[in-house]
Amino acid sequence: MTRYVPFLTIILGISNPSLSSDTYTYSDENPKSVYWGDTHIHTNISADAFNFGNRNLGPDVAYRFAKGEAVLSSNGLRAQLLRPLDFLVIADHAENAGVMRQLQARSPEEISSDLGKKWAQWLSEIDYLSDINPKQSIERALELFHSSFVDGVYGDRVSRAAVWAENIAVAEKHNEPGQFTSLIGFEWSASTSSAVSLHRVVVFKDGKNVADQVIPFSQYDSSDPEALWDYLAAYEALTGGEVLAIPHNGNLSKGAMFATEDASGNPLSIQYAKRRSRWEPLVEVTQIKGDGETHPLLSPSDKFADFERLGVSAGSKADGIYESWINQFAEDKSGIERRKYEYARSALQLGLSQQYKLGVNPFKFGMIGSTDAHTSLSTADDNKFFGKLTLVEPSAARMTGSWSGPLIEEKNWPWSDASLMTASGYAAIWAEENTRESLFAAMKRKEVYASTGPRITVRFFGGWDYQQNDAYRPDLARIGYEKGVPMGGDLTAAPESKAPRFLIRAVKDPDGANLDRVQVIKGWHDANGDLHEKIYNVALSDGRKESWRGKVKPVGNTVDIPDASYTNTIGDPELAVVWTDPDFDKDELAFYYLRVLEIPTPRWTAYDAKYFKLKDIPEEVPMITQERAYTSPIWYTPATE
Repeated sequence: MTRYVPFLTIILGISNPSLSSDTYTYSDENPKSVYWGDTHIHTNISADAFNFGNRNLGPDVAYRFAKGEAVLSSNGLRAQLLRPLDFLVIADHAENAGVMRQLQARSPEEISSDLGKKWAQWLSEIDYLSDINPKQSIERALELFHSSFVDGVYGDRVSRAAVWAENIAVAEKHNEPGQFTSLIGFEWSASTSSAVSLHRVVVFKDGKNVADQVIPFSQYDSSDPEALWDYLAAYEALTGGEVLAIPHNGNLSKGAMFATEDASGNPLSIQYAKRRSRWEPLVEVTQIKGDGETHPLLSPSDKFADFERLGVSAGSKADGIYESWINQFAEDKSGIERRKYEYARSALQLGLSQQYKLGVNPFKFGMIGSTDAHTSLSTADDNKFFGKLTLVEPSAARMTGSWSGPLIEEKNWPWSDASLMTASGYAAIWAEENTRESLFAAMKRKEVYASTGPRITVRFFGGWDYQQNDAYRPDLARIGYEKGVPMGGDLTAAPESKAPRFLIRAVKDPDGANLDRVQVIKGWHDANGDLHEKIYNVALSDGRKESWRGKVKPVGNTVDIPDASYTNTIGDPELAVVWTDPDFDKDELAFYYLRVLEIPTPRWTAYDAKYFKLKDIPEEVPMITQERAYTSPIWYTPATE
């Protein structure tokens, strides 16, 4: 019997006439490999990362770590990935990029203003207090964090340009076509009076000679997403290059990320829908600040909906902190009404509604995961989780919250209780080769999926003519492309008396847990204009079957919490099936995506508890998780008259 007890030292086609006109045509050079990476990592260039302790780990360290090199964390812990990543996007905030480093060095240009002098003084106090009064040091860091994003422009365009040139140079140094891809990027971190987070990661296909013709776009340029899209369009027009934006943390947007009104409060227009679909083909659906697939209030019949909400699956504690924290910013819609505009599944449904009204779907996005770690270390696995900030790197104190102080607790800052963090996630990309051009093209066509950490291999195709034995063929991918479209694709104009068939295969992470099940998540828009969702258990491990009532016996649980271990004596290493939608209506707009679930495994909190010999852990802290993957959808559009 194999026991899994790893821990903190991180060793660590052929066109089809019934497909829509904008579907890609695939050839014998179809994507044969899945590449794993992180499109959202911060280094010491980000103002918040720097003032919370990431003083020395710049972009070079982040790339070296992602490529498999052993490094020392900000707190002196040895960290090394067991399996290197295939690609990385360093997404440092455009807002005050690199300014904290310059203030600490007492750059004359940076300390010439009153604001610069104040920030420099605060940095000195943070350093001075870090040894004699750590809690007070952290509280001053929190004040600086808020000021650096609220009190206006300090990192001017000259400073922004210099840091951008530095980032590009380091990315070029580490880009190795075919071996490792460094995609150039940054984060636009907009907030408004009515929204906490409208953040996007901006990703460029291009290298130095193209990307260096612009500088990053900041919320100080504009906090309106449409202005960001103007910037992206201007970049492509100026350079001939390509660029896209990836929204993240809709779960913290206060109902604004997938709103059906624009920034001025007007209903979405056809032009808005076209532009959003064009510039934002993907959404980061899972990361350290919580899982964003769905919420129990939105999906009450979904037994797996209550997963790592704001970093915890226990329930009321996370929601209570979330409500208290988020309501500091503005009063707005609450409960289920607000959350409809925060989570990916409901956003995909809203997209169908908008498509019915406008003829264009503004929320037609694929799904990826990433970390949003501010440590320079991309770690998404529970047994090797270095947290959101250097403050909450592995230690005996991070889970107990004993590092936090009254100011943090008074403000209900989410990281005052580090157990709310989620060890997540990674982006998986099906591409022809590991290059900037190939990975970017796959992202644009949405042939990508999200993982909460495990490297589960997932294939998902939709068509009309798949046969049951296609799921077990060694050339499954060839059949998938020849007879249909992959994840991210479109079906339309159903042939007479046919329902869509989906070719599905999921394979466990070779170093991870067996699989519990594969589910198809369907959303649709009916003739009355109502939106619906339904979950189908299409492949179950251990020979289980659904009852006539649609119930499924749980897969079981082998987790030994004190030992932070589990066994692969339950579940299956691979699940494959051809599934046909039994409720299909050829006249209804619909989408389908996969959710692949592992068997239960220890959460990062269990690994911490064992390693640091922690006792008296609060009951509400979850110690077990059930990791998963989410594919990009396949959409169905009825034929037009």
